[in-house]
Amino acid sequence: MGKLWERLFLAERPSIGMAFFRIAVAVSTGTYLIPTFFSLDRTYLSTAFKTYNPSFFTTDALALVQKSPDGLVVFAVWLFCLAWFCFLIGLFSQLSCILMTFCCYYFYALNNFAMGTLTWDILMVTLVLMCVTPYHGDYFSVDCLRRGDREAYRRARPFFQQRLFQLQIAFIYFYTGLYKITAEGNWLTDKPLYYLMNYPVQGVTKNFLLKDFLAGQPQLCYWIGVLIVAVELAMPFLLFNPRTRRSGIYLGFLFHILLILTLDVPAIFFFLFPAQLLLFIDPEDVIRWVADKRDNNRRSRRMKIIYDGHCRFCQASVKQLEIMDLFGALEMVDFHSADDLKQLHPQLTKELAHSQLHAIDWDGELTGGFFAFRRCCLLLPMLYLLLPIVYFPGAALLGPVIYKAIAKNRYLFHGNRACKDNVCYR
Repeated sequence: MGKLWERLFLAERPSIGMAFFRIAVAVSTGTYLIPTFFSLDRTYLSTAFKTYNPSFFTTDALALVQKSPDGLVVFAVWLFCLAWFCFLIGLFSQLSCILMTFCCYYFYALNNFAMGTLTWDILMVTLVLMCVTPYHGDYFSVDCLRRGDREAYRRARPFFQQRLFQLQIAFIYFYTGLYKITAEGNWLTDKPLYYLMNYPVQGVTKNFLLKDFLAGQPQLCYWIGVLIVAVELAMPFLLFNPRTRRSGIYLGFLFHILLILTLDVPAIFFFLFPAQLLLFIDPEDVIRWVADKRDNNRRSRRMKIIYDGHCRFCQASVKQLEIMDLFGALEMVDFHSADDLKQLHPQLTKELAHSQLHAIDWDGELTGGFFAFRRCCLLLPMLYLLLPIVYFPGAALLGPVIYKAIAKNRYLFHGNRACKDNVCYR
């Protein structure tokens, strides 16, 4: 029993899955809460229509929160936005998660009418679990860049928290199915799905392709409802059984895609639950897959990054690129160590290499500065979020100007007094 408990909960495994899940939690929270800030007078300020949830908060807590002046509410909005953004990018991820969650509870107590739903309660539980998880910033985060940890993506961490998230999603499915056939549930004795198909479109169902057809098929709707209940009850067994786990994940994804296409459901069904299903993938399998990709890239031609090894700012930038290079797609080359730059590329000279960072692609194409960085964004998963920015219309004109200004003064960034005239190592 002790060995089983150790394997299921206490063993340490890579935390790369939790890093991805952090982003999903941040996107779900922001998508859910930020839209309520656009009309503060109707949601949270003293002019708003409010309801309270005494079953979730104590009476004293509700009374205290209701004394909040409007200035405090506005401050909480800005605090949430700052903490949410830091949590999204993984900057002081645990502290930012705690502040963001505190703001979420504050707004919930301030006005249950604006955000009080079952899905929001589920998200709040998830946020609390994220607050006590200290390592969701191990990778895909600014924190891992600050620490300079090249092995962050494979850092072993206690698996206990990830197991709790697995249990959470599995039993959400199970108890949702159980509710449909017990208490007030009637999915085995009636046809609630058929009634949904005949409900007004606004706020419940979407006008999807087969809606009119299903609205005239009560018996078919009944058996589809029975199938839904069966799938929900079976999900824990499918997900925790190694032989059926992959099928359970695929089935869960299909389930949520159909929900999004047919019903007006909150963002948590689109962002959070599918990402939580991915936590069932063994992180050791993920690391082995990454290792295979890295080995394949080492055996093939990689994109060469030509940099100035005498510049500490450049060294730090290259180190961060190495941390972000999850699949080993880049080969770093200090141009000072090269015997002949012409062997790297016929157009490359010492003066050109000294002026800015360069990239030599697999097909031998040479790009420099902003355009070299833009090529890196295509290869490094942690830079994917920058792709809409670096490829935005006009970025090809403004990006090189900004890059050249930084490159020209890069020796001033590493704090060496001897470099105050910006002519180090020349």
